[in-house]
Amino acid sequence: MSEISSLPALLRSAASHAPDAPALIEDGGEIAFSELEQKSDAIAAGLQASGIDAGDRVAVWLPNRSDWLTCLFALARLRAVCVSVNTRFRAAEVEDIVGRAGCCCLIYEPGFKGIDFDGILRAVDPGALDRVKLVVGARGAAPGGSVAHADNLTLCDLLTSPSAALPEPEPDDGAVVFTTSGTTSKPKFVLHTQRSLADHARDVARAFDYVAPDTVLLQALPLCGTFGLAQAMAGIAAGRPSVLMPAFDGVQAVDLIRRHRVTSFNGSDDMLSRICEAAKPENLETVKWCGFAAFTHARVDDFAERCSRAGLHVAGLYGMSEVQALYARQPLGGPAADRARAGGALTSPDAEVQVRDPDTGAVLPAGRSGELYLKGPSRMCEYMDNRQATSDGIGKDGFVRSGDLGHLLEDGRFIFETRMGDGIRLGGFMVNPAEIDAWLERHDMVAACQTVGITIAGQTRPVSFVIAADGVTADERALADHCAGGLARFKVPERIFTLEEFPTTDGPNGEKIQRGRLRAMAEERLG
Repeated sequence: MSEISSLPALLRSAASHAPDAPALIEDGGEIAFSELEQKSDAIAAGLQASGIDAGDRVAVWLPNRSDWLTCLFALARLRAVCVSVNTRFRAAEVEDIVGRAGCCCLIYEPGFKGIDFDGILRAVDPGALDRVKLVVGARGAAPGGSVAHADNLTLCDLLTSPSAALPEPEPDDGAVVFTTSGTTSKPKFVLHTQRSLADHARDVARAFDYVAPDTVLLQALPLCGTFGLAQAMAGIAAGRPSVLMPAFDGVQAVDLIRRHRVTSFNGSDDMLSRICEAAKPENLETVKWCGFAAFTHARVDDFAERCSRAGLHVAGLYGMSEVQALYARQPLGGPAADRARAGGALTSPDAEVQVRDPDTGAVLPAGRSGELYLKGPSRMCEYMDNRQATSDGIGKDGFVRSGDLGHLLEDGRFIFETRMGDGIRLGGFMVNPAEIDAWLERHDMVAACQTVGITIAGQTRPVSFVIAADGVTADERALADHCAGGLARFKVPERIFTLEEFPTTDGPNGEKIQRGRLRAMAEERLG
């Protein structure tokens, strides 16, 4: 067992090596590693004095500020579980997560961005909050008393509590819960241990070269999701500073990159696009590279080339809540078309990926598409409070089912193609709909495309939705002829519909296109 396979030990190690070095940069000020450790220990003592104990579940509903990470380390010190809640979530999501997770404490920032968080809490079914005995306000703001039976304090109150002797946490203590997207059922609670978070942080710090002495990270991704937290924890493990953005803005991101000489960061394709639109190449000259996940752009090679022209050298990533973000990354060299694809080389030397036939479960060789199965030190321990989902998701061999379609390369890397639910079996072949999207986007009439599969007369057929290019009316017949001239017959869309915009939903990493809604729209239009 590694001596730093717990979160407090991870922070303690960084603080002991460089106590006065900046760990976090926010609002123009710096927080040193030693200060972060001291504050987290003080808050842990304050929470314990207020009745929070080992194993308790605490909802952290905070933006990207130092308070988020301070609370995470404090809860880890207490051996309590941090239940991440996105600040974009409203009454329905908060009611479900806080209630179903059985949280006994809620930490939030009442005045963030002028959002009426107290009003949101008042709209929550009181029964979902019946276990909440303590509500804590951040940034010196007192809670509004929206949970009638709970005690109300601020983080400042907790910081003034008497110090307390706390037992050292165990590496296998539950530490953080991420929520899955839950498009067809209630979100599952992905529980990670202190060990999985700490070990993955060290692996990312090494594999992504965050340990370089000039590293400065831009923390633009929300800490409440694995994409943001994996980067932040790697920064702690590397002993290097992170510049925090409470809410993302492209112009502000460029200014922070320039002023703090940021060298690396990760983000969604939409975030990187907004940075590129706001920047001049000289504004980004300190950035060595940045990783991205494609949530909105079908043609990632074109996206990577546009980023390069703006001064950003990008590489595709792969991750999911169950094995954490930054699980894999494409090599930084090579052409944009290869570098931009999701997947790559595994971050941990102890991780392993297999590709299995979706129908038979047989392990497939390189080049054959199937479902990705993943394991490694970054893997979750369980779906909290859901034994059946845990049993279904994690095999006896330790591999977790990803639900993603992909294939291995001969050099050991892997390529993510699409979600299994988004893959379409056409003409006996598993087809990635992005292939159809990319072909349609080559036409001058089309600005963007999304293709889904629906059943027509007993057979799965593709249906495409396009957004027309500016000043153009998309002609379905002409687009169908374009597809027939460049795609196999079974890939030609049954219909091509024009939309003003794609239906989207907010997530911890930004907006995602609702492909389930597109399938429903296709079925409705075709009767």
